[in-house]
Amino acid sequence: MADLFDGYPTGRAWDEMLGPDGTVLTAYQQVHAAVARLTADELRARADGLARSYLKQGVTFDYAGEERPFPVDVVPRVLAEDEWDHVAPGVAQRVRALEAFLADVYGPQRAVADGVVPRSVIVSSHHFCRAARGIEPPNGVRVHVSGIDLVRDGHGGWRVLEDNVRVPSGVSYVLANRRSMVQTFPELFATLRIRPVADYPRRLHAALTAAAPAGVDEPTVVVLTPGVHNSAYFEHTLLARMMGVELVEGRDLFCAGGRVWMRTTQGRRRVDVIYRRVDDDFLDPVVFRSDSVLGCPGLLACARNGTVTLANAVGNGVADDKLVYTFVPDLIRYFLREEPILANVDTWRLEEPGALEEVLDRLDELVVKPVDGSGGKGIVVGPAASGAELAALRDRLLADPRGWIAQPVVQLSTVPTLVEEGLRPRHVDLRPFAVNDGEHVSVLPGGLTRVALPEGQLVVNSSQGGGSKDTWVLGRMARRGPAAPHTPPQAVAKDASVPIDAGPEDLRGQQMQQQQARTTGGAPC
Repeated sequence: MADLFDGYPTGRAWDEMLGPDGTVLTAYQQVHAAVARLTADELRARADGLARSYLKQGVTFDYAGEERPFPVDVVPRVLAEDEWDHVAPGVAQRVRALEAFLADVYGPQRAVADGVVPRSVIVSSHHFCRAARGIEPPNGVRVHVSGIDLVRDGHGGWRVLEDNVRVPSGVSYVLANRRSMVQTFPELFATLRIRPVADYPRRLHAALTAAAPAGVDEPTVVVLTPGVHNSAYFEHTLLARMMGVELVEGRDLFCAGGRVWMRTTQGRRRVDVIYRRVDDDFLDPVVFRSDSVLGCPGLLACARNGTVTLANAVGNGVADDKLVYTFVPDLIRYFLREEPILANVDTWRLEEPGALEEVLDRLDELVVKPVDGSGGKGIVVGPAASGAELAALRDRLLADPRGWIAQPVVQLSTVPTLVEEGLRPRHVDLRPFAVNDGEHVSVLPGGLTRVALPEGQLVVNSSQGGGSKDTWVLGRMARRGPAAPHTPPQAVAKDASVPIDAGPEDLRGQQMQQQQARTTGGAPC
C-alpha cells in the first residue's frame, strides 16, 4: 500500500475513499483492503488485463484520429446503498418532471401560460422542434431512456450538472466495465453485495415493447443506427444483440401505407418501435435535412399517425437545453407538486437583469457553457483560461447572452485512480441511466462514472481525454464468504467466449448474446 498511496494528497477536494486525515470511508473499506494487499506491479498487471479485455471486446474509441481502448480505471467507484437511496429517487423524479414538461411543450403549454418558463426560452432553443407539436406517443412516454449527469461538490453533496434525454449514450460502457471488472477483482464480487447491472437490456426492451402502438400485441422493435462509422456504433450493436432485436440503418427501412417497414431476406416486415440513435436533424429528410441519408422519409408522418413509436421522441432536445435546465427545479414543483430531491448547480441566466454584467466582471472565476453544447465542447473554465480566451468569450457573451450560462467552479469529488505516478485523486462525475416504461422509472444501479485523467482537470468527457470507472452500489450487508448469488456465472451465448456479469435474477427468461463485434465504440458525450 505504501507504494500505491505514497504521496497521495488529501484535503484538496472531497475524496470519496479517503478522508482528509487519510482514514478510509466506510463504503470503500473492503475495496481499499483488497487494493492494499497488492503491490504496485500487481495492480498494474490487473489494469493491463482490464485494458486487454477491452481491446478483445472491441471497446475502442477515436481519440485524435487514433483507435484506442476506452480508458477504464482499475479502481472502482463505490456508493453505499443509503447514498443510492437518495440518488435514484432524485433521478427518477427529474425524469418524471422532464416527461411532463415535454408533453406540455408540445401540447397545451400550461407552464408557459402560468409563468413557470418564459415562452422565449422554449422557442429560442435550438432543439425545440415545431414539427413534433401535437404528436402523442402511444403510451405517453417521450423519455424512454435518459442519462442525468451528477457531480458531488466539495462537501460531498450531490448536484445535477445536466440532463440528457435526446439520445443519451454510454450505457454500453457500464455493461462492459462490469463484465471486465468481474474478472479483474473476482474476490470482491465474491464477498461484496454489489447490485447487478446486467438487467438493463431486458428493462430497456420491456420499455420499448410497452411503447408499441395500440393494438400491436407482439411488436417488432429495432435499433436505428447511423452506421458503422458513428462513434457510438459499438453501443448500438451491443444493445441490439442483448435485446435480441434487429440493428438497422436508414436504408433498411421504408414507409408505405402509413406504416414503417423493414427490408429482410424474407420480404418486408412491419416495424412498430424504433429505438433511434440518429439525431433529429437526420431522422426524416422530408421534415428535417433533405440531404440526410441516415434516416427514412416519412418516419415523422407515421409517428404522428400513431403507427410507429420513436424512442426517444423527436423534439426532446429542448429539455437538454442548459437554460431550460435552470428551470427544472421549478418544473418539479409545478408538475409534480414535490420539492426537488437533487439540487442544480447554482447558475446565472445571462439574459436576466444584472446577470450578464456580474458574469463579465467575474469571468476568470466562473465556468461558462454554451446552452446547446455537448461532450464538453465550448466550455470555458475561467481560472484555467488565458487572457485572450477570456476576451474572446466576453465578445461572444455580449453578442448572444441567450446562448450561454455561467456557473461557479464546482470542485468535483475525487476517487483514487491509477496513473503513471501511482494512485492519485482524479475528479469524477456520474451518469445514472433511467428507463421509463410508462408506469415506472427504473434507474440502473450505479451508472457510468467518468473520470478526468489529467491532473486537476475538471472536464470528464472522453472527448477531452477522460476515462471511466465501474460504479458499484453496495447492499446493506457484505457477505462473509464466497456466497453463490453474486459469484458471476459463466453464462455464455452460443457464439461467445466472455462471461456475462449477472446474478441468477438477471438471467431468468433471457438468452443474451454477449460477444461483441470488433467495431469502434462511441464514447459518451
